Amino acid sequence: MKIHEYQAKDIFRKYQIAVPNGKPAFTVDEAVTVAKSISTHGPWVVKAQIHAGGRGKGGGVKLAKSLDEVRTHSEAILGMTLITHQTGPEGKLVKRLLIEEGCNIASEFYLAVTLDRVSSQLVIMASPAGGMDIEHVAANTPEKIFKEWINPMVGLRDFQCRRLASKMGFTGTTAKGFTDILKKLIRLFIDTDCGLAEINPLVVTKEGGVLAVDAKVDFEENSLYRHPSLLELRDHNEEDPSETAAKRFDLSYISLDGNIGCMVNGAGLAMATMDILKYEGGNAANFLDVGGGATEEKVKEAFKIILSDKKVKAVLVNIFGGIMKCDVIALGIIAAVKDLKLAIPLVVRLEGTNVDLGKKLLNDSGLKLETATGMKEAAQKAVVAAGGGNK
Repeated sequence: MKIHEYQAKDIFRKYQIAVPNGKPAFTVDEAVTVAKSISTHGPWVVKAQIHAGGRGKGGGVKLAKSLDEVRTHSEAILGMTLITHQTGPEGKLVKRLLIEEGCNIASEFYLAVTLDRVSSQLVIMASPAGGMDIEHVAANTPEKIFKEWINPMVGLRDFQCRRLASKMGFTGTTAKGFTDILKKLIRLFIDTDCGLAEINPLVVTKEGGVLAVDAKVDFEENSLYRHPSLLELRDHNEEDPSETAAKRFDLSYISLDGNIGCMVNGAGLAMATMDILKYEGGNAANFLDVGGGATEEKVKEAFKIILSDKKVKAVLVNIFGGIMKCDVIALGIIAAVKDLKLAIPLVVRLEGTNVDLGKKLLNDSGLKLETATGMKEAAQKAVVAAGGGNK
């Protein structure tokens, strides 16, 4: 789960990580009021709040030297469709701002903590080349990104902090400030079950302070049940409505770029289905896993979600019934097709528990659909139905 920068900074403050003074604003007038409450003379920074990086390059971050400029920039940014390298060409609508006090930046750095799934350890990533182009740094000069792995049995060691600080070029009080923020960031990461905690840029001010000018915190979805207060930070406007609807029914859904809607049970089968569709010349419009204990209601909701994507030209249901029974899936398909008045081609492949009963229910339903006896045949029929194919 992603959250906005101002929300991440509120969490930083709880862990005593130094951040600029700032508050969110949802209207232009509120932005000016917030700016007045922060400082009487400025400068201020007006920042678009969306769940994507690269906002500065897209025109979503502006420096204001007067309250009139705060108003002008707020009017320009609020309501704009901000396009960055992370939003895709469709961009994201800006509905909220962060108004912050400016600071005297002497130099910019990068600092992040994430999980290295290969080593099953946390990894710290730090670079003296912080700022907007960290992706460019990673791609072209990876030697400028320094890493330290944290053994979960012993935690972060002081010598690792000293080694990172030295590589970053920090000395004296600056090294001490960097180490302090690093330790607090790791504690935050572990306490809240983060997937990523990132500061870009981490700055050293001309006064010698170390400050988190930006903040990005993502949380592991599967751990959110332990943190009900974090769920309140979710902004559904920033998420795919179909993915949000899927969560309500415990469905795993991810929107993709193809035109064949897929309903499967099990992540492995979902990936295999997408692969074989690609092999046969088609592309999946989604990853939708109804799980091992789907009910008729779940199947019906899964169809609704798939059909909400206007790109979908055909639907492929590929179910292997182990715990799940094929007759239950068949009844769900029949109910969904009748209720939703399905007007696009449907291909169904069932295998496993009660498969004969499931096929009989489909054949006796009188519905216009195609059945298949294997994945290859199912994929070929779905691809042809969607208007494509290699054959």
